Amino acid sequence: MAVITTGSHPKALWPGVYAWFGAKYNEHGDQNVKLFDAKTSNKNYEEIVEQTGFGIAPVKAEGSGAAYDSHAQGVTSRGTNVAYALGYIVTREEKDDNLYEAVSMQRAASLAFSMATTRNIVGANVYNRAFNSSYTGGDGKELLATDHSSLVGNQSNELATAADLSEASIEDLTINILDAKNSKGLQIALQPKCLIIPTALTYEAQRILKSSLQAGSANNDINALNSMNVIPDIAVNNYLTDSDAWFIRTNAPESLCWFDRNAVEFSKDEDFDTDNAKAKAYMRFVPFWGDWRGLYGSPGA
Repeated sequence: MAVITTGSHPKALWPGVYAWFGAKYNEHGDQNVKLFDAKTSNKNYEEIVEQTGFGIAPVKAEGSGAAYDSHAQGVTSRGTNVAYALGYIVTREEKDDNLYEAVSMQRAASLAFSMATTRNIVGANVYNRAFNSSYTGGDGKELLATDHSSLVGNQSNELATAADLSEASIEDLTINILDAKNSKGLQIALQPKCLIIPTALTYEAQRILKSSLQAGSANNDINALNSMNVIPDIAVNNYLTDSDAWFIRTNAPESLCWFDRNAVEFSKDEDFDTDNAKAKAYMRFVPFWGDWRGLYGSPGA
């Protein structure tokens, strides 16, 4: 067990230190707000269950009866809440002999920083693992795949041919989104909502989506993505680990969800025998997906 003693910060026992640094920096903020829809949880796990819906209505011949279709349960996705906790212990002697209040005050801030960073990393990992077949959803497939099962055959939310971020590849993927169908094969009004990219694609994304004319071309053609406002938002995520993978979130409901079972809780206490001070932070949550149609993407070329 790690314990902060007088030997942990020997300089804090002597005057003359101008400043301390390294324990707390500015945070990136909660980047999960662009990755997931926020929910609350009051159970050990949460489930998102598909309904298959009805097909199209056939022609009814005169005098004949109406056709009937089934409305059944489809795949079930389950997310089990996971607890995360971190804390620190400070000896009585270290508290008494530490001459710098800033050192002590930064410990709580540093703990908060660690918890916030943990949330961002866990959330981004859903995207980092989106093409990994070891991490599957309710249909037994990874989040982004070309062969999600449906009642009318396989459907795809991944570019058939992996491609880097470009005007052409974005157009191809948004066309797939606009052509999306439900499990019965009926067209649905799916719309792109946000382009989600790693830091390495920050400037390229701006050139592609914000230029008035086609980026990187001598042609005088308009930039259709920009003029039609096809993708209204760009989210740069600092925790995406693949420098050329990119994603487009859509307006599909009950798709990428973040369930908070317990928001971050901070508590402190003192041990009677040792007089050691203890502080800890605790949180419990799970991010997962139900409908895979909430995200489209490419792993890059």
